[in-house]
Amino acid sequence: MEQRNKLSDSYKHKGLRRQLAQSVKRKGIRDEAIIIALEKVPRHFFLDSAFAEQAYQDKALQIDEGQTISQPYTVAYQTMLLGIKPGDKVLEIGTGSGYQACILLELGAEVYSIERIRLLSEKAKVLLNMMGYFPDLFVGDGTLGLPDQAPFDKIIVTAAAPEIPVILIEQLKPGGILVVPVGDRDTQTMVQVVKETETKHRTHFFETFRFVPLIGQKGWKG
Repeated sequence: MEQRNKLSDSYKHKGLRRQLAQSVKRKGIRDEAIIIALEKVPRHFFLDSAFAEQAYQDKALQIDEGQTISQPYTVAYQTMLLGIKPGDKVLEIGTGSGYQACILLELGAEVYSIERIRLLSEKAKVLLNMMGYFPDLFVGDGTLGLPDQAPFDKIIVTAAAPEIPVILIEQLKPGGILVVPVGDRDTQTMVQVVKETETKHRTHFFETFRFVPLIGQKGWKG
């Protein structure tokens, strides 16, 4: 019932979504398609009603199971580094609330998303389907990727990895891009890996961020 009430309330926050999108734009996100997606997607849908008042502030917020919905600027930043093109096959590591997946879908990507916490994956599926989005969602160890669905054009990791995940680079097509925050549990550097050939890739380092840890066999221990 709460989700249906949110859906019927979507237009009320249109001005707040526009303000948020423009705030993100002023911080340096110049990709107009990403700005339009931020304006369109109602972020309060992805939060409990207790956080609805804060939904359009540019900050990370708590969701279930001790996880967070990323700051909109962070979502836009990672998406910008991916360079999404319509039809791209994208793997998301860490479904969380489903907000990042929704932005990717708005950009025309074909989204595969894996989440280790079943409750989060199930909630995201119900909400996204009600909104008219139908990504392929999986429950499992995201640090291993989705080898059965590979290769991917783009891979985005929405949690902090202790090192650049080679296993995910292997699941990219030549020409593909991996975006992942890498560092310790407190601070990470956003890393973009461009896979040039099956044996060669280029690595670029960008701003620092703070994410929840990437838990799994190739990540941090839970």
